[in-house]
Amino acid sequence: MNNIEKIKKNNFFYSIAKGFVISIVLSVICVSIYALLLVNTSVQESTIKPVIITITGICILIGSSISSLKIKKNGILNGVCVGGLYFLSLYFLSSIVFCGFAFNVISIIMIAIGMLLGGIGGIIGVNIGK
Repeated sequence: MNNIEKIKKNNFFYSIAKGFVISIVLSVICVSIYALLLVNTSVQESTIKPVIITITGICILIGSSISSLKIKKNGILNGVCVGGLYFLSLYFLSSIVFCGFAFNVISIIMIAIGMLLGGIGGIIGVNIGK
């Protein structure tokens, strides 16, 4: 493997890591703001699930778009990796906290949706970066 191939490979992994970190940081910020709103206002608790799903989807789209801005191709692959990594890490983290490692239909659907949104974000990022 020559130096150009190594640089391209490292750049691909770097862009995935960058998108993943951006997605996680944005999610933490947005969920914290939402939690403050829940505590300090009369926002109903019934809004938790749709708001969290919306925040997650938007953060994956943003993270995968930003990670794909500088690359010229494979935006969909880059975004799918960001979305998949995001949901897999959240799933494993929550499984550790709540002491249960069982895949069910909902978790598989959420991982698939994360990968789909990541792919869309990757396509957007590559096309904006042109």
